[in-house]
Amino acid sequence: MFESLTEKLNRALAPLRKKGKLSEADVRSALRDVRLALLEADVNFRVVKSFIASVEARAVGESVLASLTPAQAVIRVVRDELVALLGPEPPPLQMASRPPTVFYLVGLQGAGKTTAAAKLARVLVQRGRHPLLVAADVYRPAAVDQLQRLAEGLHLPVLHDVSAAPPALMQRVEAESRRVAADVAVVDTAGRLHVDAALMDELVAMQRVLPAHETLLVVDAMTGQDAVNVAAAFRERLPLTGIVLTKMDGDARGGAALSMREATGLPIKWVGVSEKLDGLESFQAERMAGRILGMGDVLGLIERAESAVDEAATADLAERLQRSDFTLDDFQAMLRQVRKMGPLSQLMDMIPGLKQRTKGMPEVDERGLGRIEAMLSSMTPKERRRPQLIDGSRRRRIARGSGTSVQDVNRLLQQHELMRKMMRQAKNQDKRRGKRPGGGPPPGWPPGMPPLPDR
Repeated sequence: MFESLTEKLNRALAPLRKKGKLSEADVRSALRDVRLALLEADVNFRVVKSFIASVEARAVGESVLASLTPAQAVIRVVRDELVALLGPEPPPLQMASRPPTVFYLVGLQGAGKTTAAAKLARVLVQRGRHPLLVAADVYRPAAVDQLQRLAEGLHLPVLHDVSAAPPALMQRVEAESRRVAADVAVVDTAGRLHVDAALMDELVAMQRVLPAHETLLVVDAMTGQDAVNVAAAFRERLPLTGIVLTKMDGDARGGAALSMREATGLPIKWVGVSEKLDGLESFQAERMAGRILGMGDVLGLIERAESAVDEAATADLAERLQRSDFTLDDFQAMLRQVRKMGPLSQLMDMIPGLKQRTKGMPEVDERGLGRIEAMLSSMTPKERRRPQLIDGSRRRRIARGSGTSVQDVNRLLQQHELMRKMMRQAKNQDKRRGKRPGGGPPPGWPPGMPPLPDR
């Protein structure tokens, strides 16, 4: 979402990096371009005005302009003010002393409330909770069916009754929670195409029957500045406690994300980064600011790897690589582990500086990774263990089975052979230095003799 904004901000700040000494005119010139980039990203104009004023007040100070690296000091000021704009770390979710804890997800139709409810339930399960999903959207066709399908994938109970009015359904939540031993109820409410009195009256009536511990406003990040108006309208009638920004993986300009905290005073608690059930991340202002300025998000990448990668499978793969050659089975296992972490384009955004270094190069083809996995799955276990067996007829069979061409299969085998040679060279180099791929000296290394240092 922030790709265009990141590029424009880097372009605005680039002239500062080329100068050893900055004047106030240099800083103000760069900030004019920053202001324009934010306005083009659909950030609320009042928020932009306040942000630029704060940056300018700090950036033209004597300590910044007189520093040894004034350009870096100015960029740090921009980053710090972005963090302040996005808000401090959101408070933890409020949990009731006596179950069930009740979370309401409210918002306009199409914002992604139903999917966000399932994603939030998944996060709660990971935290040791036992959630109950409540299907209170009885107006949108198939809304209840959608929530049930999502809950099936998570093995969670769902309370639903399309014949009951939502306030009446709320009267049954506590009893149902006790019946299924749930300690949290996540309520998926109905939405409208626009804010209206009927919608608000119904939500107020539901909370009168079953008070909320958290009322989270689900906002589509692609709606632009209108998202601020929606938040203000909901806040007038409901005790909102936070915001969930969905569709952050879209190609909108990202202004809503930068405007919401400053314009509404509500903390952004969660962001939806993909359509999958694991695509809900806790909002961290420092990490978001780093990604906006092209500085990456290494901690976010590590957390995603820890949650997605199977440690046992990774350890098994590492042990196999130490014992034997790099087979297509190993290649397939590595590919699946990486794809669990999410789209490669998102992972590349999290690595500092990688986006700039790969600028102008072809973008990562996610569908190409899918074709590679299809070709690997079309091979027999014996073929994956011994790729040299794959002759012309086998290549034609693999291509037919995976919906690809023989040229694609040839290209895959060539890529694997190149990776196999590189891994063999790395392994031999480690042995010469007195190291193993998994750490420690190789077999037969003289006892007490330290490994040779890396060159």
